[in-house]
Amino acid sequence: MASTSDVRKGVVIKHQNDLFVVVEFQHINPGKGSAFVRTRMKSLASGKVIEITYKTSETIDIVSVLFQNMQYLYKSGDKYVFMDMNTYEQVEMEEDLVGDDGKYLKEGLGVVVGLYEERPVNIQLPKKIQYKVVEAPPAVRGDSASGNVTKEIKLDNGLLVHAPIFIKEGEEILVNTETGEYSARA
Repeated sequence: MASTSDVRKGVVIKHQNDLFVVVEFQHINPGKGSAFVRTRMKSLASGKVIEITYKTSETIDIVSVLFQNMQYLYKSGDKYVFMDMNTYEQVEMEEDLVGDDGKYLKEGLGVVVGLYEERPVNIQLPKKIQYKVVEAPPAVRGDSASGNVTKEIKLDNGLLVHAPIFIKEGEEILVNTETGEYSARA
């Protein structure tokens, strides 16, 4: 048994004899009353999404998940396909389990996939990912004087990011996957 402080995105919890993967969570500490954790979880069996609130005093049953290094290959319909680099076996993961992390995926990207009974339940992206800039409007003289020191650029996977005005088309940049913001030149 574990405490509510162990709840994280991608953790698998046994609840009412069913397994659920945490899709979203929020630790809330109100000014009045006791703290609690609000979770949004998806059933591994039925795909049903439920919302549960746990008090900090409650214990929960967290199931162990095997983490495997894999490579992202492609998206097929509403599923993402990953390959184990050691065995070359491919696994498919549903779009709603990948969630917002799907916008950062690009062919050949190495990720860590969480497996429960050989079934993928979550992914962990690298903190920073390198992309090539495919569209970047030219910097306009006087932009920095008005305080507008960023511009919206398009990356090779279709992602739109705000970057400094000196970034040009064809350059390689790093994007922070936790914040979704420009990090640095590669």
